[in-house]
Amino acid sequence: MSHIPPLDPMVAAKKGFRESEERLKRFWKTASVAADGDGWVVLLDGRAPKTPAHNRFLLPTEAAAAMVADEWAGQGEFLDPGSMPATRLAATAIDRVSQTREPVADEIAAYVGSDMLCYLSEHPTSLVAEQAKAWGPWRDWAAADLACVVHPTEGVIHRPQPPESLAAVRAHALALDDFALTGLATLVPLLGSAILGLAVHRRALSGEAAFDLSRLDEAFQERQWGVDADNAERTTLRRAEAVLVDRWFGSL
Repeated sequence: MSHIPPLDPMVAAKKGFRESEERLKRFWKTASVAADGDGWVVLLDGRAPKTPAHNRFLLPTEAAAAMVADEWAGQGEFLDPGSMPATRLAATAIDRVSQTREPVADEIAAYVGSDMLCYLSEHPTSLVAEQAKAWGPWRDWAAADLACVVHPTEGVIHRPQPPESLAAVRAHALALDDFALTGLATLVPLLGSAILGLAVHRRALSGEAAFDLSRLDEAFQERQWGVDADNAERTTLRRAEAVLVDRWFGSL
């Protein structure tokens, strides 16, 4: 999604933190959290870092702040931005999503128009049957819980979905706070499905289970032809990201 960057590196500096190619040596000994008004802040040796846009790094719950603080506490001699996805989610929510909520919701809703749960393979029959069995209940769930009715088709030819369904998902997205909306906007393109993303947010489905549902085709091919090492590594990273966003939702 254009308004939500990937979980790319974020590097700290003593007066806050910023994105950089530099390797930053750890300058803090302890990372903790503290209540601050209506929210929670992360403290590095008692001082609160700022976001890249120099906003207050204020999180809505103690659990979310603890996820971020744990990432800072777990750093070694040098900062490893790739090991700080919750920090990135939080900063993105504060600096970017708070300013672009409607466009972000539009992009999430657009996934309903081509939701991967609606595109069944034409063959082989065993894969078609597996997709129908695994994906059908979640299309039904979307209709019952989200007022989002979608219609399946076979093959890759686009089938338009009801505008009312896109509008329903957009409304659900806009009802979220900035932090949950950021998580949803990160998870939906990862899964290729707004329905699965909302199911994870609503705790109807785990992030790992949703990820497995999103790659039924890949898993089928792997059973037929074996697992490519490079693809297996990418799958592991993407699965970890889905699990992280699931944890993020739980912390909120």
